[in-house]
Order: sequence, then structure tokens, then C-alpha cells
Amino acid sequence: MKRIKPILLLYLLSITFLGAQDQMFDLTPEQKVTKEQIEKRISEIRMGDLIVKTKPGANVRIEQIKHEFLFGTAIPNELAEAHENAMSEEDREKYLEILENNFNYAVHENALKWYETEKAQGQVDYTVADQIWEYCLERNIPMRGHCVYWAKDEFMNDWLLPLNNAQLRKAVVKRGSSLAAHFKGRIDEFDLNNEMLHGDFFRRRLGFGVINEMAWIVKAANPDAKLYLNDYGILDMGYNAGPYIKQIKNLLDNGIPIDGIGCQGHKAMRTDMVNSAAMVQRNLDRLAVFDLPIKITEVLFAYEDKQVQVNELNKLLPIYFAHPNVEAILMWGFWAGSHWQPFCAMWEEDWTPGPQVAAYRQLVFDDWWTEMEDTADNQGELKARAFYGEYKITSQGVTKRVVLSKEPGSIEVVF
Repeated sequence: MKRIKPILLLYLLSITFLGAQDQMFDLTPEQKVTKEQIEKRISEIRMGDLIVKTKPGANVRIEQIKHEFLFGTAIPNELAEAHENAMSEEDREKYLEILENNFNYAVHENALKWYETEKAQGQVDYTVADQIWEYCLERNIPMRGHCVYWAKDEFMNDWLLPLNNAQLRKAVVKRGSSLAAHFKGRIDEFDLNNEMLHGDFFRRRLGFGVINEMAWIVKAANPDAKLYLNDYGILDMGYNAGPYIKQIKNLLDNGIPIDGIGCQGHKAMRTDMVNSAAMVQRNLDRLAVFDLPIKITEVLFAYEDKQVQVNELNKLLPIYFAHPNVEAILMWGFWAGSHWQPFCAMWEEDWTPGPQVAAYRQLVFDDWWTEMEDTADNQGELKARAFYGEYKITSQGVTKRVVLSKEPGSIEVVF
């Protein structure tokens, strides 16, 4: 047996180490946001195998009906007929048509917030929130809850401010119990105490332990409730990413049942600055260490130039969609006729689609959508790589509806 010379042994060991190092250290954020790498991850993470068994040589048509991934929107109070400034019937019909044809997930923009549901102490009214939920139910669109509490002083109900601490704690208990119980089985996911990086009303008055109390108040009324943190400055400019990561770690270390992470993906203030793709990727990866689902909860692009809006949408949505921890992307409204920032809405007030609409639909219903027609091989099998979601599959004059889910990642359809 030949002996390996020490210098050669050192060389071989270095090669082995470098190989292991390549496996140990992933691509940099800058490398991850190239078009090639994004498409590679999307194919790996968002697609599975449809295996069709039919007659040899038979024609097979595969038509996607719905995404498994959640593409959502915030819904304004004005959609509800009960609201004092309700949309006209014509606008409501158009709104619901666009909602159904473009989104499969939703959230109340304001109707679920405490200042909307209990304007006077003890007079709780969920009518507007209920009507919005019913419209979504009719269209098979699930909703998330935004939000149980809000940490900023400026969004407190006027009647909360003069309460002493004992009265405030009692009000906090009633609020969490009421909301969770009312929507139990209908809405089972909530932003717990919104924007805690930017407000501390409840913690300042009742101590830091109140966040734990809030969580268990909701869980007691609805054990199935999933609780999310939600804040901004994480992906939009990234200046709060570090504090947000520290906050999440502190809450989890103290046993607070946080089930998910919400990142407001919007540029809410008019600005000429655009987000760095690598910064967004880096901060998503930093959040992924908690192994919790991430939802991009509030997306809008507050730029005067509509082409910049489109450019940012085309840059950022693929990064979100290609990230393994991200489970949803929600646009923060879509119609200028009822929108927080009308100048950057997807549809104009007269319902004319703006440039963002074509860009959004190109991604969601073209680039990330499976529709094909082919023939089975000599063994009567057709195997297709397809995006996770619901499908109509037709062969030999028979149509079957199936669901291709990320778990288990494949499905066999037999004709």
C-alpha cells in the first residue's frame, strides 16, 4: 500500500474541508436574489409532482384552479353594507369580483381593531367585521385577524385612557376573550399586540408580563388560535430587523406562545428610496432561525412613479415566494376608491387596472401557475411538475378535482 506524502495529504484534507464548508455555508443574500437562484428555489419549494395514470397515449389536460400559497389583500370597512360610508352596490359587486378573481386570502383592514369594535365602553359591535367575513366565506377566502390589541397610544380607544390599571387590565381581558370567542372556528389566527417595536401603551401601564397575559387570554377563549407578531421596518428598509429578532427571542425565551412572524412589507411613506433585494433576503433568512411561519402582512409601494411601483413588486414578490418560511403575501388593499394610500392602489378609482395589476397577475397566474395538455406514455402515465394547489384533471372524457399539497408533495390521479 502506497503512503500518501504529507503535503499531498494536507492538500486532500483541504479539499475535503472546503467541500464541507461549501455545504455548511449557504449562498450569500446577494447570490440568492439572482433570477436563476430565485427560480430554482421556487421550483424546489412551491412545486410538486402530479402523476396521472390513464390509458396509454390518452390526452391529459391539467388546469390549476387555486394556489395553496396564500395571496391575500386587506379589505376596507366600506365593503360592508352596515358601514356608515358603505360602497355603492355597483362598486361592491365590482370589488367582490376582483377579490374573488385575484386573491385567495384576506384580512380586515380596520374592522377588527378594538377602536372599531368597541367605540363606547361595553358596547361591542362586530357587525361590519362579520359582514366582511361573510363575503369572504361565500368566495371560499379564509381570513386572518388583525389585530387583538395595538401597542401605539394614538390608536387607543378614548375611553381606555382614563382607566386606572386595574380597570385597564379588566378591559384587556374582556377584549381578548370577546374577540377570540366570537370568531372561534372562523378566524383562528391573530396579530396579538400590533407594532410593539413602535408602541408600549399596555406594557407601560401593566408591565411587560401583560404580553403573556394577552396571549393566554386569547388561547383560553380559543385553544386553536395562532398568534403572530406584526411590525414594520423589518423588510421595508430593514432598520428594525435587529430589534425585532431580539424581541421575538425574548418573548419565546419567556414562554410566550408566539406561533408566527408578521412582516409589514410595505413602503407606507412616500419616498424615492427603494429596498435592496439582498437586504430583504438577508432579513428573511435571519428570521427563519426561529423556524416559525412568516407572513408578509401588508404590502404596498408608496412611490409616485407607477413604473417604480411595478419594479418593486417584480423585485420583491419573487423573493417572498421563494423563501421556505414565507406562507402568505397580503397586499394592503387594491382599489383606490377605498384605500389608505390611493395613489399607489392596484386599481384606479374608476376600476381601471393600473400597471401593478398586469405585473401581479403575470407572476401569480402565469409564472407561478400550472396549465398544460399532454399525452400519457406507453405505460399510461403522465408525470408533471406543478405548483401546489387545486386542480381539474381531464382524461378519457372524465374530469377529476384534486389537491396537490406541499405535504406530501405529490399526488397520483387514476382514471
